[in-house]
Amino acid sequence: MHTSPSERMSGSETRAASGLALVFAFRMLGMFMVLPVLATYGMDLAGATPALIGLAIGAYGLTQAVLQIPFGVISDRIGRRPVIYAGLVIFALGSILAAQADSIWGVIAGRILQGAGAISAAVMALLSDLTREQHRTKAMAMIGMSIGLSFAVAMVVGPLLTSAFGLSGLFLATAGLALLGIVLVAFWVPTSTVTLQHRESGVARQAMGATLRHPDLLRLDFGIFVLHAILMASFVALPLALVERAGLPKEQHWWVYLTALLISFVGMIPFIIYGEKKRKMKRVLLGAVATLMLTELFFWEFGNTLRELVTGTVVFFIAFNLLEASLPSLISKVSPAGGKGTAMGVYSTSQFLGAAMGGILGGWLFQHGGLNVVFLGCAALCGLWLAIAVTMREPPYVTSLRLPLSPQAMAEAGLSERLKAVPGVTDAVVVAEEAAIYIKLDTEILDRTSLEHLINQAPAACEA
Repeated sequence: MHTSPSERMSGSETRAASGLALVFAFRMLGMFMVLPVLATYGMDLAGATPALIGLAIGAYGLTQAVLQIPFGVISDRIGRRPVIYAGLVIFALGSILAAQADSIWGVIAGRILQGAGAISAAVMALLSDLTREQHRTKAMAMIGMSIGLSFAVAMVVGPLLTSAFGLSGLFLATAGLALLGIVLVAFWVPTSTVTLQHRESGVARQAMGATLRHPDLLRLDFGIFVLHAILMASFVALPLALVERAGLPKEQHWWVYLTALLISFVGMIPFIIYGEKKRKMKRVLLGAVATLMLTELFFWEFGNTLRELVTGTVVFFIAFNLLEASLPSLISKVSPAGGKGTAMGVYSTSQFLGAAMGGILGGWLFQHGGLNVVFLGCAALCGLWLAIAVTMREPPYVTSLRLPLSPQAMAEAGLSERLKAVPGVTDAVVVAEEAAIYIKLDTEILDRTSLEHLINQAPAACEA
């Protein structure tokens, strides 16, 4: 059976998706490669204390959280590429500043400047400009995969690079990756002829109020805040525990993370399949949060030998990667029609705030109470998350659809209300400034015939 050209990504769409996925991956590599090494190598810097090491680990999250939504809005006005170029240059400058630093304060300043290159929203918006509706989800999935892969690579390559070239060499490598990203955008990613206003991939002011008042979205935002706070705080303590308790030289930590990540990527798959197929994602979410809490308690009580620390790290990453993969999917399911882009913007801001607070909290707890207090603090955060997550409803198992509308259909009253009456359609909203309708639908119970008939009856229905 042959695939029609409209069903395949075009060459330019493939270049856009692959190029922008690599830009994301290079940037995330630069962010995360310091995570497994800063606690061990950073103490050699002038003025370093555990609290300041924690601040250096999480500092990038502060400026990311503050600037990523404004940068997305600016890209709507002046264009995507100028914002992406500027953000990558800022990131590279932050990396060079950290590489030249001989004190912990210089590294903190470099990390803050790295975070100021907040291009996530602009990259996603450019991807929307360069891909057709029917291929956009696939293209965004490529970026999601690149982020997960870059995190895994960073956890292994970070210790290896730092062992060979020191912290300054590591930061110079991240600057090089940012400059490589600029080359990719300039010479590989196709030029966009349109700037598309698209509520699934960008923040819409009109949807912000509803997003900030939505109880289940707020629960998920709190969840990603806690998840990244725990990640950063744990990596203030875990590398030190491997050195001090297990006697593993810091140059050899890479194999611990490689083992844990490889097992975790395989280990989380059955739970994701179970949650989606059986429609039990709430149960999977609660189980993963509880597992994360028990892992932190395991580190506290039993994390005294290499075997115990490696075992705990494997379980930690199974739960972490399961939650990291599930939460964006839940945001997509729970957000109202036409609200996904705004919900993801708030979610990402919460994630970066969590990273910042986790690094700061982890460093402060270690300085005042040692490794065990960090692990207990992370377990307490998990307990709070579990108590809040228990109250969430089972998410709707829906997908999103965006259909452009002709001027005649835009003039027709009541189209969204009639669509909502179709079995399987859970929400619909017409967005006049985009001349489009956003629909949320349950593919298992959707009466496709009724939906297609209704849309075809509108003077306007057009191709997705």
